[in-house]
Amino acid sequence: MAMETTAESPVPVRTVLQAVGGWIARLGRIWVEGQITDLNARGGTVYMTLRDPVANMSVRVVGPRAVFEAAGPAVTDGARIVVHAKPDFWINRGTFSLSALEIRPVGVGELLARLERLKQVLASEGLFRPERKRPLPFLPGGIGLICGRDSDAEHDVLQNARRRWPAVAFQVENTAVQGTYAVGEVMEALRKLDADPGIDVIIIARGGGAMEDLLPFSDEALVRAVAAARTPVVSAIGHEQDSPLLDLVADVRASTPTDAAKRAVPDVREQLQLVRQLRDRGRRCLAGGVERELAWLKGVRSRPALADPVREVERQSERVLALRDRARRCLSGALDRAGDELSHTRARLLALSPAATLERGYAIVQREDESVVRESAAVKDGERLLLRLAEGRLGVTVADHEGS
Repeated sequence: MAMETTAESPVPVRTVLQAVGGWIARLGRIWVEGQITDLNARGGTVYMTLRDPVANMSVRVVGPRAVFEAAGPAVTDGARIVVHAKPDFWINRGTFSLSALEIRPVGVGELLARLERLKQVLASEGLFRPERKRPLPFLPGGIGLICGRDSDAEHDVLQNARRRWPAVAFQVENTAVQGTYAVGEVMEALRKLDADPGIDVIIIARGGGAMEDLLPFSDEALVRAVAAARTPVVSAIGHEQDSPLLDLVADVRASTPTDAAKRAVPDVREQLQLVRQLRDRGRRCLAGGVERELAWLKGVRSRPALADPVREVERQSERVLALRDRARRCLSGALDRAGDELSHTRARLLALSPAATLERGYAIVQREDESVVRESAAVKDGERLLLRLAEGRLGVTVADHEGS
């Protein structure tokens, strides 16, 4: 319950500290995990600071020497332990600490089991799926490098990258790569580089080491931060046999820092050689195409129609002349046959014509109305008649006639 106090009725310091001590005492005994720093033994009591593996927080731990000795020689500075402790508040000094009742070193087997459980959780969330990994740009404009200060990993990445492409630009962020502060500093450097629009690739590099030294790169917070980054991340932690969880979530895993440089930056010599090869291939393709077209054109030109085009005109002209002569012969024959038929018809007409009869000395007798007189009984004496001769006409008068 909160204390009811006012400026007129304050409570003394001892009352506040006693209340705080009572609240803390109600926490009971708890198990706490952390990393040992500032281990110090004085008389029968051992003092140390227990740091959080990720956050920049720590707590003072005090315990009997027998409790520390029972834990074995593994309890040293930098070791990770699990402490069964009772929260304690020193009222006289107003300080908080943990009174150690039991200490257990965190062995490699237990760390591996924890990492395996975390790996399964992250895999179930899809953070390791291949389809979510992004490809690296062919030629990044800027590369962010997160590594230890003056480390071999930094030198390997920079030297190999600049040897492959001298114009490549790096922005180096030096951080702790092991120990208590590593996770926080790496995450802060990652956030800074990921927010920079001039950075196209981020490389997180560290040389080899013991499994405990590489634990920061399997931290859940760091793994999730890499998964959420918008910039492609290359993980180059340790050697080929090392496999922190960062390798699984990164867009590209490099076996070593040198390999990271090779994956992030193309080799200018290889690219020039590729350009030369492609140029030669293009020339061969163009030359082959031109040669094929020239051969086709030569074949077309060798055809008779193009080799001697006048000959084709002459052949067609000869054909036209032959057709003309044939038409003339056909027309002349037709006209001759028609002329012969006309002559025969004319001869028949002449033979049947009254004029031919008149030519033989006959005459045609007609009345004045030009009707033909066929018998003498049809005329009368004194009747005026016309005689039609072969040439000309005569007018006669009937003076005497005889009937038939």
